[in-house]
Amino acid sequence: MGVEEELQEEKSFIFTYGTLKHGFANHVLMQDLISTKDAVYLGVYRTIEKYPLVCGPYRVPFLLNFPGSGDRIWGELYAVSQIGLSRMDELEGITRNHYERLPIEVVRGGVDGTENVKVMKAEAYYGHKSFAQQMWKKNGEKGFCEYNQQEALGYVKRKDRPVDVTFVDQIRLFVSSSSD
Repeated sequence: MGVEEELQEEKSFIFTYGTLKHGFANHVLMQDLISTKDAVYLGVYRTIEKYPLVCGPYRVPFLLNFPGSGDRIWGELYAVSQIGLSRMDELEGITRNHYERLPIEVVRGGVDGTENVKVMKAEAYYGHKSFAQQMWKKNGEKGFCEYNQQEALGYVKRKDRPVDVTFVDQIRLFVSSSSD
């Protein structure tokens, strides 16, 4: 087996749907990973299944692991090294119960039919199961098919959020607050 095949085997496919995409606040991480060859951009993809995509506190996007609800979601697919994956896991708060990295199936964007379409098995960062149902209810069980500039209006970068309250606590406050 050649070096290229070994490197490819160590890559994980990650579907990004929010702030890691081109033009959004956390894309700088993907640019950094690409520059160190820890990520390769593979293009625009769309989920096979419908999923809820909603915003939580600070206009942070959350994909919720409720297949069959919501819409087919647009995003970007990356091949990511184990080093890149650990950096993405850190950003996404895997150990802090912000998100969970779970399987998802995607196809290259713009494809309507399913014949001759290569389904890619990837992973995505889903809102943690400890608050997903409450987040879905808080959003009126309505989501959107793409986190775009309109949905991102009002997004607050992590460095600009209160430091005296954890993000999980902010999520709890958000889902328990009454709607305006």
